[in-house]
Amino acid sequence: MDREWNDSQPIYRQLRDRVVAMILDGVLKEGDPLPSVRNVATEYRVNPLTVLKGYQQLVDEGLVETRRGRGMFINVGARSLLLQGERQKFLGEEWPRVYATIQRLGLRAEELLDGATSRSSSDAAQAKTDKSNAPEEEN
Repeated sequence: MDREWNDSQPIYRQLRDRVVAMILDGVLKEGDPLPSVRNVATEYRVNPLTVLKGYQQLVDEGLVETRRGRGMFINVGARSLLLQGERQKFLGEEWPRVYATIQRLGLRAEELLDGATSRSSSDAAQAKTDKSNAPEEEN
């Protein structure tokens, strides 16, 4: 998770959004435990109540369950539930702005697809370069 917080929304909400992103990206899978409230609070230097409030939102949304004495765990079906909600949110809130920009710039579908393909290729090449330039570990 990113260690920086922005002023656009409360930290507990940003924390919730980061956990959601981790679920959608497959970093956290169904049945996986969430990091403990204390660990997150210490690592990110926030109040444990702030972490708990972010986690409670996930519980309220049915994405996470609390197992008494064991912690909080990602519910079965959480990713599909999130995908459905995030897709609707994207189509309702973000897509109209993206579409307006595409129209304003006069971009064609082929240009968009070519841009996405070349971006993916350049990202993969950069990752390969970064990996080959990484220092080797000593045994």
